[in-house]
Amino acid sequence: MTEKLTGSCLCGAVTYEIHQKPGAILACHCTDCQKASGAAASHNLVVETDNVAITKGTPRTFAKVVDSGRTLTRFFCGDCGSPLFSRRKEMPEMTVVKAGTLDDKRGLKHTVDIWTASATGWIPDDPGTEHFEHGRPVPPKP
Repeated sequence: MTEKLTGSCLCGAVTYEIHQKPGAILACHCTDCQKASGAAASHNLVVETDNVAITKGTPRTFAKVVDSGRTLTRFFCGDCGSPLFSRRKEMPEMTVVKAGTLDDKRGLKHTVDIWTASATGWIPDDPGTEHFEHGRPVPPKP
């Protein structure tokens, strides 16, 4: 089943659509995500890049080699600064959408925490989620 999700930055200068059934929310607790989001973690929805379309505006980008050793490009609004999504150079077919930028978040569930080794002390552990001290292991290819 394909669904259409929409989202935008805070000021509305950049909008997007996702044409994919949403999966679970993944929270990243790495220090880069903490700094980029200004929060204890970045809550994300992973989707296929081919299913994401920017419908208004052009986001700015910032690329950096992160703790995993991979190059991560972050997309954000150049006007209000809202983080929108990110992509790994090594995995351009996947886009990590910042869940807070979605217009309708009903029905989404947080199920995975990654980079918990750098998690802050003020967010309690949720025993109902999977936890990984570093990045989530990549499933083997068939």
